[in-house]
Amino acid sequence: MSAPDLLRTVLYTVNNFLKEEKYKAALAVLKGFRNGAVYGAKIRAPHALVMTFLFRNGSLKDKMRAIAKATYTHSRNLAYFVFTYKGLQALQEKLQGKSLQSHSFLAACVGGWLVFGENNNINSQINMYLLSRILFALARLAVEKGYIPQPKKDPFPLFATLVWGTVLWLFETYPHTLQPSLQSSMNYLYNDSNVWHDISDFLVYNKQRTP
Repeated sequence: MSAPDLLRTVLYTVNNFLKEEKYKAALAVLKGFRNGAVYGAKIRAPHALVMTFLFRNGSLKDKMRAIAKATYTHSRNLAYFVFTYKGLQALQEKLQGKSLQSHSFLAACVGGWLVFGENNNINSQINMYLLSRILFALARLAVEKGYIPQPKKDPFPLFATLVWGTVLWLFETYPHTLQPSLQSSMNYLYNDSNVWHDISDFLVYNKQRTP
């Protein structure tokens, strides 16, 4: 059998295997792992690139190593979480014979504890990102279910007022309580803009270049 024929045979066998309904749950777990790894890399790499070159000191090699490490950690953690979550969901459904709302909560709780429970910069950013989305979603759900009345006016201006007032009060008064990356951003915006020596570090650079 020639190489092209062999390749076609392998692809035909693999594609038929992927269409088997009895393997769908297990294959969905594997594809979830793949999607978690890809998505984690896609969203972390550009973020790490920008934040590293804006705020991190060191050689180009050190910066590239930091970007690669952050991207790998985010990609790996998201892949592990999706694999764990989908695997536990499938297991619960198989054991109980049907899918229940509690399955997603329990599976995600276990995955969150195992994968995102370690207190590091990457996990901290991801967990806080999710927390802000959860609070918005729970507020909408509370209105939807009638637990709180529908606001007569758009509450977003009040929300923005409190968010920005609170974060700048914390930054000016208790900066150590804020996450390091947020502290860096705030320092760049509000503290570094108070210091300059000439036109070079007023417009061109943020800080004066050392010879």
